[in-house]
Amino acid sequence: MVFGVILAGGIGSRMGNVEKPKQYLSVGGKPIILHTLEKFYVNSKFEKLIVLCPSQWINHTKNLVKKNFNDSSKIVVIEGGSTRNETIMNSIRYIEKEYGLDDDTIIVTHDSVRPFLTYRIIEDNIRYAQKYGACDTVIPASDTIVESAGHEIISNIPDRSIMYQGQTPQSFKAKKLKELYEGLTEEEKEILTDACKIFVIKGQDVHLVEGEVFNIKITYPYDLRVAETLIKGEEK
Repeated sequence: MVFGVILAGGIGSRMGNVEKPKQYLSVGGKPIILHTLEKFYVNSKFEKLIVLCPSQWINHTKNLVKKNFNDSSKIVVIEGGSTRNETIMNSIRYIEKEYGLDDDTIIVTHDSVRPFLTYRIIEDNIRYAQKYGACDTVIPASDTIVESAGHEIISNIPDRSIMYQGQTPQSFKAKKLKELYEGLTEEEKEILTDACKIFVIKGQDVHLVEGEVFNIKITYPYDLRVAETLIKGEEK
């Protein structure tokens, strides 16, 4: 079974003084989260799409789903966790409870505010997760990456030719991810930035899926203006 896991737990603090989390802000005439969900909804490989959001936004999200999707039963909305990885674990617990987990259960995890992913990216994620167990969507780094251990002076400039910028989806065999996560120490959990790092910490391979430059994450007010332009391009 393959499940889409849409991570909508953020509050959008970097968006500035807005009245709602960024995933509910409107782009192209509708909330960002709906654009993202549509990309998953049209793919028949998903058993269920699981949206994880803050508890106070669950009813609002359910209403959006009901109004905008013919078969809203394909989409379930549940509460996210206190961290990104706890949110993903909530989705795995839901799958385990409702469907059971086996070695071939796949989750395709994706940022709700990354609405420009493509059908090809989703297909590649499913295929790579099935074949390898874990994969991350990336693009080659276009800028030189500068490392500063003390945040004041340069401590290292890595070779750009082997550097990539991480995007989402990140996709996994769910049972393996759960086992690895539960085997982490509290110290290891504190340094996690995303689910792929769980595999890396435990010495497990994470394969690369080719992303797209336009698969942007809407984080800052400027990104909203870029997104409006991209939406108009998709509509042409």
